[in-house]
Parts: sequence; C-alpha cells; structure tokens
Amino acid sequence: MFNKIIKLIIAAGIIAFAVFQFTEGFIGNGIMLILLSSIFIFLYFKNEFILLAFLRLRKQDFEGAKRWLNKIKNPEAALVKKQQGYYNYLHGIMVSQSNMNDAEKYFKKAISLGLSMDHDLAMAKLNLAGIAFSKRRKVEAKKLLAEAQKLDKQGMLTDQIKMMKDNMKRAQMPNQHYGTGGSARSQRGRMR
Repeated sequence: MFNKIIKLIIAAGIIAFAVFQFTEGFIGNGIMLILLSSIFIFLYFKNEFILLAFLRLRKQDFEGAKRWLNKIKNPEAALVKKQQGYYNYLHGIMVSQSNMNDAEKYFKKAISLGLSMDHDLAMAKLNLAGIAFSKRRKVEAKKLLAEAQKLDKQGMLTDQIKMMKDNMKRAQMPNQHYGTGGSARSQRGRMR
C-alpha cells in the first residue's frame, strides 16, 4: 500500500511522461499513460483496501474484511479524511456484532470525520441509535433516529427505521397484565 502523497507523486510522474510521449508523437502511448495515471488518482480518493473490505463485507465475510482493514497500518498517514471516516465506519460495523462500546466509538468517529454518501451516514446514525436505545438513552436514540430518517432520501433504510421506532414504542408502553387484578398474594389465594 502506498502513502496517499506517494500516489499523487506517481500519478504526476506518469502524466509528465505522457506529455513527453505526446510531444514525441506517440499519441497512443500518451493516452494509455493518462489512463494509467487516472488509476492512481482514483486510488488517492478511494483507498484500495477499503474497497476490498467493502467487497468482503457485501459477502458477509467479516474476517476477510478485517484482514483487508488490518493491512492499513497508519490510517492518519495513509488515508484522506473521508477514507478515515469509512475506515472507522467499517470497523464499527464489524465490532458491533460483539462489542457495543467499541462500535459506538467507531461510529461516532466515522460521523465526526465524515462519510461521503448520505446513505452511509444514515446507517451509522441508525446503528448509533440502536446502541443508545440498548443503553437506555432514549432521547439520544430518538434524535439519532430522526437524523437517520432525514438522511435516508432513497428510502433504503425505511424498514429498519420503522422496526426501531416500533421497538421504542413497545419499550415505552407500560406492562399490562391481563386477568384479575390485585397483589400476587391475593391471586394465589384465589387459585386455592
């Protein structure tokens, strides 16, 4: 894996050589070199290991995704700010299966660094709402859920948001016991 600055230096070098090829009359070589440099520019904005981790995650291979993310040794030096957000977002998704406290830290850091797609930001906020609700912080959970609903413009998370709202309503309802009223002692007396 190359550092983000090295990727730009390689791209600039390839573009310079492409310009030299154009001036020498080798137009085909120049075009091919420009296309080659665009790969390095693309990888500057979209890290290759994060892309491979997303592919693994789509196949529900959490271990494979973790292996790809672990290849990024120093995220601050190797990734631009949005990529760091996705790095933390992916870690949050993987850790949420086992450790909610760490998942909450990763999701909060991902939101603070920023995610480029509204859908991903909505998913991070939805996960944070679920964590907050499970920790009995209902006001924070409602706020995060409303933000997630606002960010979900395509309606991809509609079912999950509705299910979370239903769970919150069920948790707010008082427990109702049907049948005879009174204390447990009086109910035991009636059964005899």
